[in-house]
Amino acid sequence: MCILFVGWQQHPDFPLIVAANRDEFYSRPAEPARYWPGQARILAGRDKQAGGTWLGVNKNGWFAALTNYREASAAPEAARSRGLLIVDFLNGHASALEYAAAVTTAGPEYAGFSLLLCDGDQLVYCSNRTSDTHALPAGTYGMSNHLLDTNWPKVSHGKAQFNAALCRGSHFDDLFTLLRDCSPVPDDELPDTGMGREWERILSPIYVATKDYGTRCATCVCFNTDGIVEFEERSFEPYQADIPDPSVYRSVRYRFLTA
Repeated sequence: MCILFVGWQQHPDFPLIVAANRDEFYSRPAEPARYWPGQARILAGRDKQAGGTWLGVNKNGWFAALTNYREASAAPEAARSRGLLIVDFLNGHASALEYAAAVTTAGPEYAGFSLLLCDGDQLVYCSNRTSDTHALPAGTYGMSNHLLDTNWPKVSHGKAQFNAALCRGSHFDDLFTLLRDCSPVPDDELPDTGMGREWERILSPIYVATKDYGTRCATCVCFNTDGIVEFEERSFEPYQADIPDPSVYRSVRYRFLTA
């Protein structure tokens, strides 16, 4: 997962709204979102290489999403899969704050990540690249491959569009339009994360597209005040072209009442 926007207690009908893109190499196998066999409480896509996920919900209406932290340093030797952090939370019983505290303690066992957790009562942020683990107040947030609300152009510009969509009372259509924004950032606004200017430029849009790497799927989730969760994932594949077209996708959609 490489960028997501979250509205927490910002809409009278939807206490939690999420719009997110997952960026990855096209060669890395993954399954589209579904209820997991043998773990039917979880609704999420699945990384077939490491077994975890980048974003998911469970039948209690809990939510979790993770982004990798962009950095030049190598992952710890025999590092654990970051995607399993989401699976363990959604399968468990610890509150979001309790789980985040445990994750912070185990942080050195993982490559860099930022993690958002919601148990219905609190939205909690943690990362193994900062000690700032806390429940978030009502607001809108953006997270890419760094800390929460890092002022990268794709995050700040995307948050502005996300807020505009919430003000219009918009639902999934406007959110998916935001997530397929391919506009590059001017060179003088690019962050410097040690990737080199060419890659900083490639990774600067909200929707990333190259021959081998890019936005694999977009996901929108709305948690209603009446306990209904609406979840839609749109998957993008190269098909006949080298670079996926964001207007061509395969969609799965779920709607369920929380337990």
